[in-house]
Amino acid sequence: MNLRDIIYGLDCNVTHTSDVEINNITFDSRKVSKGSLFVAQVGVHVDGHKYIDTAIQQGATAILCQTLPEKILPNVSYIRVENSDNALGIIADNYFGHPSRKLKLIGITGTNGKTTTVTLLHRMFRMKGYHTGLLSTIVNKIDEEEIPATHTTPDALELNELLSKMVAAGCQYCFMEVSSHSVVQQRIAGLTFAGGIFSNITHDHLDFHKTMANYVAAKKGFFDQLPKEAFALTNCDDRNGMVMVQNTAAKTYTYSLQRMADFKCKVLEDSFQGLQLELNGKEVYTQLVGRFNAYNLTAIYGAAVLSGIDPDEALRLLSQLHAAEGRFEYVNGKGITAIVDYAHTPDALDNVIDTINEIRKPSQMLITVVGCGGDRDKTKRPEMAQIAARKSDRLILTSDNPRTEDPNDILNDMESGLSNEEKCNTVRITDRRQAIRTAVMMAKENDIILIAGKGHEKYQEINGVRHHFDDREEVEKLIINN
Repeated sequence: MNLRDIIYGLDCNVTHTSDVEINNITFDSRKVSKGSLFVAQVGVHVDGHKYIDTAIQQGATAILCQTLPEKILPNVSYIRVENSDNALGIIADNYFGHPSRKLKLIGITGTNGKTTTVTLLHRMFRMKGYHTGLLSTIVNKIDEEEIPATHTTPDALELNELLSKMVAAGCQYCFMEVSSHSVVQQRIAGLTFAGGIFSNITHDHLDFHKTMANYVAAKKGFFDQLPKEAFALTNCDDRNGMVMVQNTAAKTYTYSLQRMADFKCKVLEDSFQGLQLELNGKEVYTQLVGRFNAYNLTAIYGAAVLSGIDPDEALRLLSQLHAAEGRFEYVNGKGITAIVDYAHTPDALDNVIDTINEIRKPSQMLITVVGCGGDRDKTKRPEMAQIAARKSDRLILTSDNPRTEDPNDILNDMESGLSNEEKCNTVRITDRRQAIRTAVMMAKENDIILIAGKGHEKYQEINGVRHHFDDREEVEKLIINN
């Protein structure tokens, strides 16, 4: 594509000519080839401007940057912009032919519920007969074709390439998780959204955002970017729900379990078999469990109706949905119920344990196995341990993904949130496999084991290496296959 077309609509200054053919765009100097446009981004750890000379040596014919290099070469075009991250989104959109304008792209942001909501919306619209794309933490999909996911929200180039493949496959909708990181890093710049959904905000990612105010502002930034033709569906039970939409140009709608709203839900019955809900005055039985899923299902119902599905048809489809992988998944064996859940924030863990406690009988003991990730927000560690200890009969603290941290240091941080009395009902077992085995040995018939934190993940990351590890697989070996 001609550079002039790639930078169309970009606020920039061009040194030399924009009339040059570009073979590919990259922000990774190792992927530069002859005819590349190299985008120099100022990252958290690496400044791409340091690699401009390397990119030119490898054949880059154009450089997009925030600061021009001291040495300007006559055979290279330089495009100077205020923000390379924002510019990358705009040029990626141009380069791949504006794919987000050619389907209905609906994004969801929030601390918890994103993966469940987009996954179930994808399933619902597939059941309805639509060609549909999915961009999620677990997996990316074009209809039923799976493409492994490496980040909650891919970089702008990968994102637009995936969307262009969805368009080529005839997709009419795409449902996408929008992380707070992606908003701050402007990975969604240049995209045209048909709708946005807000789930909730609780304690998470403060290692990146530093303060809750910054975290809230990042989530709000997504809604600030929505066009007037889009819808903004917000959870008005969350204290930040209306903050999200106060400056959006999109048409605002609300959903709630506690207040008057455009989409109002009432939980009629909650059991391990499912939820009986009343949605806008009509009853529906669903296969998902827990009050937190009542919120997810209400958001799904609202988004479906706002996207043109008949309300009664939306209810029918809702009743056929089942939980996303690693979200309140059951394993039953030897009279024991094991629940595998991705809960890795204080609020998510609180919700899952509350759901179990609302349903279980007094005679059923709850044993919780949980850890916290290394190289991530340390402030939530004592809080998560405290929640688990206070609301479970037995607690086993163990490794999650320790990454480059010493697992014992992580467990020390968690244990610091416990009282002496709570420590009496708590066991520390660094080896996650052994922790799950110990929980099964502790459990009697009819007891419940919650294995929290990793959910769908099929690995454990230790010192930069991902080792195969699957919570569900481990507990199945012990209570079904053993």
